[in-house]
Amino acid sequence: MKMLPVLLFFFLTTLVATTQASNGAISHQIHLLRPQTGSSGRHVPGISCLSWRLGVETHNIVGWTTVPAACEGYVGHYMLGHQYRQDSRAVTNEALLYAKSLDLTKDGKNLWVFDIDETTLSNLPYYSHHGFGVEVYNSTAFNAWVLEGTAPALPESLKLYNKLLALGIKVAFITGRGVSQRSVTEINLKYVGYHTWEKLVLKNSSYSGNTSVVYKSSERKELEKSGYRIIGNIGDQWSDILGTNVGDRTFKLPDPMYYIS
Repeated sequence: MKMLPVLLFFFLTTLVATTQASNGAISHQIHLLRPQTGSSGRHVPGISCLSWRLGVETHNIVGWTTVPAACEGYVGHYMLGHQYRQDSRAVTNEALLYAKSLDLTKDGKNLWVFDIDETTLSNLPYYSHHGFGVEVYNSTAFNAWVLEGTAPALPESLKLYNKLLALGIKVAFITGRGVSQRSVTEINLKYVGYHTWEKLVLKNSSYSGNTSVVYKSSERKELEKSGYRIIGNIGDQWSDILGTNVGDRTFKLPDPMYYIS
């Protein structure tokens, strides 16, 4: 029993030293996982925003119109930091492993559906100047950005795209962009490396008033009616991968900046 105080002191000393070393080792990270309050009871910001993002990505928080104002900094740091890229890579790596596991026919009808915004193309240059989703969506401002045709590729998605083509899988894009933006979208896609596709489907006026789920389900059905087999489907919104004719397997990329029903 006399050894207990000594052992307890040794354990606590080791724990403190390990904690300090760990904090030093990961100090480059933007958001550390910490308790809600510090040792002095001081509120540590960011934790509630992390939980909010988790709720969004798991489709438990739905129907929201803007990122909470208090989370602008958190979402901005996430999107511009390493974690967003790592999370995207985890999704696309899994998608590629799945594609490689398939015993595909060679009839040219195996199809993978990609969304465009925040899936193949990144609008971070736009959102970084508009609060990372804190500002109410402004269609005029966003469409002006789209017409610049300068959106960069999401590197992880571009890599997946090229790997799928190498496997003999065809690619189709289904986007919520309007048909008037076809030309600039085609130019933008090709400029950043998406050089070929089977179909580029843009939203026409007949879908006015319909949700994205309805629109994309209908267009996927048309692809299948024309003979394609949708073996994979990837997007940043749940509305990209819910509904009907979603394909054999779906993949959800991270996006805490906006919600489309």
